[in-house]
Amino acid sequence: MRLPPGLVQRLAFAALTGAMIVVALPVVGIVTMMIVKGAPGLTAKLFFQGSQALLPAIVGTVYLVLLTAAIAAPVGILAAVYLSEYARQGPLVRAIRLAIVNLAGVPSVVYGLFGLALFVMMLKFGRCLLSGSATLALLVLPLIISASEEALRQVPRRLRDGSLALGATKWQTVRRVVLPNALPGIITGLILAISRAAGETAPILFTAAFFSLTHPYPKSVFYPVLALPYQLFVMSTEMPEVTTTSKWAAALVLVVLVLGINAGAIVYRARLRRKQRW
Repeated sequence: MRLPPGLVQRLAFAALTGAMIVVALPVVGIVTMMIVKGAPGLTAKLFFQGSQALLPAIVGTVYLVLLTAAIAAPVGILAAVYLSEYARQGPLVRAIRLAIVNLAGVPSVVYGLFGLALFVMMLKFGRCLLSGSATLALLVLPLIISASEEALRQVPRRLRDGSLALGATKWQTVRRVVLPNALPGIITGLILAISRAAGETAPILFTAAFFSLTHPYPKSVFYPVLALPYQLFVMSTEMPEVTTTSKWAAALVLVVLVLGINAGAIVYRARLRRKQRW
C-alpha cells in the first residue's frame, strides 16, 4: 500500500522531532542537575581560596584552548585547502581522507600517551603549557580538517570560475574568493574543536596539567599549568573532604566556560555569514 505524500511527510517530521527530543533531553537533564546541585556552591571561596581554588584553573584552561587553536587552526585550514583545491584526486588523497576520519575516532588517552612520548620525553619540553596544547592540537586536527574541507566544497564553483576568468591566479582565487566565503563553515569546525579541547582531561593528564603549583599562573609556554577538567577530576577522585556541592559547582563552571567560548565564536560566525556574497 502506498501512503499519501502528505502523510509520509508528517511521519518523517514526527520521526525527526522524536530524534531531536531523544538527543536534547539528556543534555537538558544534565545541565539542570548541574545548576540545581552546583549553583549553591558558587561562592567567592570556591574561586579564590584554598588549594582547589578555581580561578587559576580557569585561566590555565583559557591559555590551553587559545594556544591549541593557534597551533591547530592554521595547520588544519591549510591542509583542508590543499586537499580541496590543489591535490589531484586519486587513491592517495582518498587514503589520506580515510586516515583523517579514523584519527578522529582514536580515544583521547592515546593522544595523551603520544604527547607524553613525543613532546614531554623526546623533544624534552616537559609537562608544560606547550606540550599540552600541542597534544590537544593533534587531537582536534582531524575535526578541523574535515569541517574546513566540507566548508570549502560548499563554495559554488561559479565563484572560482568567475575569478579565474578575470585573470586571477589559483592562489588569489583561493585567498580572496574561496576562503572568505567558506569562513563561517570553518569557524563552525573551530567551535567544535575548541569545545572538545576545553573539556578533555586525558591528553593533558600526561602532558601539562597539575593540581597545585607554587606559581599557579604560567609565565611562558614552558611552564606547567592548572586546568579546570583536571582540577575537577582530582576533586572528584582524590579529595573526599571537598563537598559534593563544590564538585558540582566546579562542573557547572566548566560547562559555562565551554558554552561561553562557543557563544562568542557563534556570534562571530553569524557576523561573517551576514557578509557572505552568495
